[in-house]
Parts: sequence; structure tokens; C-alpha cells
Amino acid sequence: MRICGIKLTHDGAIAVVEDGKLVFCTEQEKRGNNPRYQSVDNLDAVVLALAEHGLDPRDIDQFVIDGWDGEIESQFQVLSGAVPIALKGAPYVERHAEGLLDSVDGYGLILGGKVFPYKSYPHVTGHVASAYSTSPFASAGKPALCLVWDGCIFPRLYYVEPRGARLIASLFPMIGHAYAAAGLHFGPYRQPNRTNWDLGIAGKLMAYIALGSVDEAIVAVFQELYEKRFAADTEQARRYRADINNAEASLAAVHDFFEASALRLTAKRGEDVLASFHVFLERLLVREIAMVLLRHSSLPGARNLCVAGGCGLNIKWNSALRATGLFDDVWVPPFPNDSGSAIGAACSAMAAQKGFGPLEWSVYSGPALRASEIPPEWEATPCTLRELAAILADNKPIIFLSGRAELGPRALGGRSILAAATSPAMKDHLNDIKRREHFRPVAPICLEDRAPEIFSPGTPDPYMLFDHLTRAEWRDKVPAIVHLDGSARLQTVARNSPHKIAELLVEFEQLTGIPLLCNTSANLHGRGFFPDAAAACQWGRVEHVWCDGLLWTKMVVSKPTSAERLQSA
Repeated sequence: MRICGIKLTHDGAIAVVEDGKLVFCTEQEKRGNNPRYQSVDNLDAVVLALAEHGLDPRDIDQFVIDGWDGEIESQFQVLSGAVPIALKGAPYVERHAEGLLDSVDGYGLILGGKVFPYKSYPHVTGHVASAYSTSPFASAGKPALCLVWDGCIFPRLYYVEPRGARLIASLFPMIGHAYAAAGLHFGPYRQPNRTNWDLGIAGKLMAYIALGSVDEAIVAVFQELYEKRFAADTEQARRYRADINNAEASLAAVHDFFEASALRLTAKRGEDVLASFHVFLERLLVREIAMVLLRHSSLPGARNLCVAGGCGLNIKWNSALRATGLFDDVWVPPFPNDSGSAIGAACSAMAAQKGFGPLEWSVYSGPALRASEIPPEWEATPCTLRELAAILADNKPIIFLSGRAELGPRALGGRSILAAATSPAMKDHLNDIKRREHFRPVAPICLEDRAPEIFSPGTPDPYMLFDHLTRAEWRDKVPAIVHLDGSARLQTVARNSPHKIAELLVEFEQLTGIPLLCNTSANLHGRGFFPDAAAACQWGRVEHVWCDGLLWTKMVVSKPTSAERLQSA
């Protein structure tokens, strides 16, 4: 059975699953230096993605479109070539507690001039299915709880077992967008126009709060206004909760909440306000999930937790959930946000047919590197990973491109800028190269078996989804990866991993004794990963580009002297 999942809206993607194995997932932002969060505006993108893997639309047994905004159905306006078409889909959330696998069936998906039927499942179904099916719980045939918290919904807790899934509880009445919305009222991203914002603001704030301190008086203000406006049995709160399917109204209520907060916090620093709001939400999440678990502790698998939705990218909340001791294991896929929704759509169809089961998958299932024409001022030479390690040890950053792109929003060694972490100036240098704020952290990529020596807890974290503290005795050895609060957004790599990044880390360790490197994404500002070496060279802000065995180096072109110019004339 060959299933094609399609995410049409932001973080658009196309994924194919065949007989329970992920064949590929092409996120639109990772094609041709597309903007971050690129949607699928033209169905020709589906035809192209299939063709790149030797497939025709007629080779697909079932097409599945991820659901979107709507209480009963969602609507999509897209192109197929030059032809505008309208498609319908499932709503954002299921219509009743056990309705995750209720589908909207459609016809009129025009691909390559041919018309195909399709199914659509609610958007949250894709989050549940992708998180559970990629988890170790599914591989072991065990049930689990699944927390889904997206931008425009309250956090929702589901129970998933092979036979089906159902909603257990909506934890508390705060939409996920509240975290990013706070940044429009306080701190460096404050702005009067709050109708739209960069979807990446939440991640930036997660870094920025390290500049601040938690102030319990600020937390108390947020708690009081939260109760009054959202949670209590007041007319205002009841109206807000009743209108949750209206995303604009919910967001407007959140902005009103922050305006009311700002009036009472005029004497407070923005960084302290944001750090305190972060902790307010973290405590709320932990408290409410603990209360729900007390009521459902007898459920088999209740001590296994999957996390999905955009809020699953908050490494501090993930770590807080894990630290509660409520769960034996917490699983977060590398694509908890909508970048995993095409995979989730395909997994939803699998679940509808055979129940919730495991997906065989690799995080390196994105687009392959393209053959490309390198600019003439770049020179290519063969370069072993040992030779590349020596360049890194000389304190020179390199762009590292290897194999197929990683899935999800974080560079995991397939499309990375790497550098030695031994110089305290390297973090600022990399942030300058990326044109990022200097408070932004640079992540460490570290050999898994040595991570506990350097980080606490230093447990395996192959997808950079939990918070770790750098141990005091290592902070001066690798200062470039230590964040302002001493934490690190760690990625671990098994020493025996077949990926080239593991071999490079081993070579660097043998040369320097240090088993880690700085790792940040290789991309244009505001764009997806570089699709090929040519794009990295054209960017030109790093002078070495390594791509599957070849090192491209930017040649220094000397300007002719006055005498040489006269002679040539």
C-alpha cells in the first residue's frame, strides 16, 4: 500500500509511505532556497516530488490531505498547473472524543492532468499519528498518551493504543500562540501591529529569556489575569472558551490579556516579564497534566508520553515534563510542528486501515543534494573527513552538506554549518554570519557516549528536543556552545552512526580530544536549508563548503595593481 500525505498550508510538504515505511518527505521550504514555512500553492509540487523518486501519481494507492481551519470542514484554494481548483478537507480538531479517524472524502485532486480521489483527517490527527507511529512505544506495541499543543488550540491530551485513539482532556484554556504573542508586547520583538508575526518568534524568545530572571510578582499577575479572563467561571472566560474555534477571536483575547498585563508591569524589564511568563506556562502545563494523570493513572501506557504540535519545539517544556517523574519515557519526534504533518496525514490513513502502528523511518529522508553549477570563483578539491577535521581544528567554520536533508526545522548534520567550540568568539562569529541576534545560542553536536561527561543530563538526544546544562568543568573548554543560562540545545550522535557527521566527530575527537562541534543550520536568512553546494557557495559567507567528499574553497582574487591595469590597457 502506497500512501501520499500532503500538507498544503504553511510548512507545506509531501510524504510517501509504502507498506509502513517512509520513502521520503519533501518540505517545500527545503527546495530551491524557498522561504521558511512555504506552503504548497501548486499541486505540480506533488507531481515533481513523486517524479524525483521514480513515481507517477497513478502509482499512489491513496492520497491524504491534512485537515486545516474549520469546525466541520476546511477549504483550500490551490493551482494544478495553471488551473485553479478548490479542495475540501477535514477540520482542525476532531468533532467528538473518538473522532480522530473520521475522514472527509473528496474528489478533484488534479495531478499531472488526471483527477484522483483523496481523504482528509483532522489536523490534530496527523500530529497524534506522526508522534505515536515514530515513537518507541509504537515499535514495542505499547499504548501511550499524546500531548498536542498547536498555536491556535488549547493543549489536548489523547490516549493512543493500536486499536484506536481518543481525547482524554483539554488541559487548560491557553492557545499555543500565547508564547509568541507575548513577544509582541514585551522585549526586542515588541511591535504595535500584532495582526501577523514571524512564526519563528517563539524559538527566538526561548533563547531570549536567558537574559531575564523569574519574578514571582510577575508570575502572580499572569496567574490572576489568566484565571479571570480564561479559566474562571466568569462571563468573559466562558465567552473565550466557547469561541475557541474562532482563531482570530482567541488571538485577540490573548492580546487583550497581555495589554492588561502590561498596564500592571510597567516597571518591569521585558526580559524578566518574558522569563516569568515562560515559567508561568511551564508550571501550568506540568500542574494540569499531573491532575489529569491522577484521574487516568490506571490506563495502560499512561506513563508513556508523546509530544506533538508546535509547542513540542519548546525544549524547556519538554524537559520539565520529563523531569516531573510522571512518565517513564517522553518521546518528541524531530518534526513535532507542522513540518511533520504530511507524514502525519499518511500515518492517519495507515491507522484508519490497520490501527495505530509503527512507522519505519529515518530523520534523513528529506530531499537529496542536487547536482549544481558552482560559481567560478570557488575551487574544488577532494577532502577526507580527517582533513576536514583539521580545518575545523584551525578554528575555521565550514558548511557541511551530506546525503539527504534532515526532516523538521533543525539542522542535524545533513545541512549544517559546523565549527570548533573552543573559542568564546565563535558563537558571535556564527551569529554574525547568520545575521542573528547575539543572544541566540549555537547548538553543540556531540558524540553520544561522551555527552554525559560534558552535559547534564547528557542523555541521548538525537533531535535537539530537550534542555541540557553544560557541566562547570567544560564551560571554559567549549564556550561557544554554552548559552547565557549555562544550558545547551544538545544533539547527540551515536559513534557507530552511518551518517558522515559521526565519522567527522570521531576524527575531530581524535585530533583535539573534544567530541563536539558547534552546529547551526546552513541556510539563507529566513529560508530553508541549502538544497545544494551551489546555493551555499553563492551565499558566500563561509569560505569552505564540504559536500559529499569535495571541499569547495572560495578563492581570493587579488586586485590588479595600477601598473598592471596600465599594461593591460
